[in-house]
Order: sequence, then structure tokens, then C-alpha cells
Amino acid sequence: MNRVIQTIALIFLGCCSNVIFLELIVRPYPGSGNIITFAQFLFIAIEGFINYYKWGSAKRNVPIKDYMIMVVMFFLVSVINNYALNFNIPMPLHMIFRSGSLIANLILGMIILKKRYSLRQILAVVLITFGIILATYASSQSLNKQKAANNIKIDEQKPDFFRWIIGISMLIFALLVSALMGIYQETLYAKWGKHPEEALFYSHLLPLPLFGSVGKDIYHHAHLFNQSTWLPIFANVGIPIMWAYLFCNVVTQYFCIRSVFILTTECPSLVVTLVITLRKFVSLIFSIIYFQNDFTLNHWIGTASVFLGTFLFSDIHNEIYRYLTKPKIDHIE
Repeated sequence: MNRVIQTIALIFLGCCSNVIFLELIVRPYPGSGNIITFAQFLFIAIEGFINYYKWGSAKRNVPIKDYMIMVVMFFLVSVINNYALNFNIPMPLHMIFRSGSLIANLILGMIILKKRYSLRQILAVVLITFGIILATYASSQSLNKQKAANNIKIDEQKPDFFRWIIGISMLIFALLVSALMGIYQETLYAKWGKHPEEALFYSHLLPLPLFGSVGKDIYHHAHLFNQSTWLPIFANVGIPIMWAYLFCNVVTQYFCIRSVFILTTECPSLVVTLVITLRKFVSLIFSIIYFQNDFTLNHWIGTASVFLGTFLFSDIHNEIYRYLTKPKIDHIE
């Protein structure tokens, strides 16, 4: 039980603080998604090579060819989700959108795995869909109001609006690929068993060569980071502040994703869903308050709808009720 509590605490600490450092980076440098993703993959791959793979001596449980499909999908989802921030996607909308992965899972599950869902689950999907659409619409209105406040003409808003549409399209694509990856992982684990540390290692190691396609962009932003404000550490020693933010983002991402992988082996999926949902909600609220992001009534309604739908889909409320009302067994001394 202590391990579970520690893991949940690390999820909240790691994932929530990761969002903070991510926003600290993308606000001044909105095109830095590729260098952030590359740094995260590189760090987790090196850590896995040392601690899991034991410098190359550990035996692999799943054939490398079976990991390749998952790796390509994982790489696409990670890169596209971060790169979408370049297209006028506010961080709150980004988090809300990624919270709606149940929709894609339901649709692809019905098509590919021939699953059937209850009325409760379908209602949950409707709530989540409504929340995402409302939040998306509210963000588009906020963008227009912001441009109008700066006295920008209507015809000058079009490029920004089209960039925003591209960003939304990227998030939709990443959502579908993420759901497809979840289905593929389900079939992979059913065939070879669950090996979370191995999956974490290979899913970050194998995509590293693919970053060569965005190498120029990574180098460009590394140069920009070198020119950022100097952060003194002690005496005359210091580093550019963006590199400090990136380091903190990478470390917190490691604790975040590793803790989620561990929790999936320690708890039922319903508990994992509850923890991740609450973590996203806390991250969202903190982002709004600390960074003063524009968040209207429609954003709040959309957010509530997404999280309510997630709880309804997971049936966590009935699980909690059954836990609280189950008869207690008295211990006999």
C-alpha cells in the first residue's frame, strides 16, 4: 500500500510540475516542442539502458519487431502533441483535448476489437465530446477577442485562425493514433505479458533516430536556448535559464511517465484512470491560476463535462460506493 501511495504522490508531483516547466518553455519559445520531446526521449532511454537494460545484459521479453509499430505510433503522438503548441493552441485547451482520449478508444474499439459498450459508457462519450467541442469553440472565440483587442483587422486574423485549425487537426490525429496505440498495446500485452519497464525503455530508445528528421529545428532551438537569460547557480557559475527549465521538464516527465507505468501494475485500471484524471484537473487549474490563461464560463463547462464523462466512463463512482458500503470484517484477537 505504501508503494501505491508513493507512486500516486510521484504522479501528482511529477506530472503537475512537468506542465509548469513545459509552459515556462513554450511561452517564450512556442516552437520548442521538438527539442523538448527529444530531450525527454533521450533522458528516459539513457536511464532505462542503465537501470533496466543493465548496460545491455538484460534479456528482452517481447520481440523487437513487435515493439516497432508501437514505437512509431508513440513517437508520432509525442511529437505531434508537443508540436501542436506552435499553432495557437492554449495550454488549457491542449490538456482538455488530450483528456478526451476515451472517445477515440471507444470508436476504434468498436471498429477494430468489435467491442460493445453500455448506455452509461456511450453517455460518457457524449459528455466528453460535448466538452471538447465547447472548449474548442471557446478558445477560438478567445483568439478572436484577443486579436480584436489589439486592433487587428478581420483579414489579418485569417492566418492565425488557419494555424489554429491546423493545430486542432493535429490534436485530433494524435488522439486517434494514441487510441490505436492503446489497442495495439492491449493485444501485445495479451500475447507476451506485461513488462512496463521494458516497454518504457524501448518506446523511448527506438524512436531516437527518427528525430534526425527534425534535427535542424532542434539545433535552432538549442541555439535560442543558449541566448536566453543567464541563471546564476553559485559564484560565477550558471546556465541559460531555458536549459534549466528543460532539465526540470525532462526530470519531471521521467517521474511522471515511470510512475504511471508502475501504477498500472499495482492497481486496477479504474484507480489508474481516477488518479490520471485528477492529476489532469489539478494541472489544468494550476495552469489557469498561475499563468493567468484566458478561461471563460464555456471553458469551465467544457472542462466539467470532460472530467464528468471520464468518471462516468470508468464507473469509478460505483466502485467507490461498493468499497465504502462493503461489510467490514472484525478482527478477532
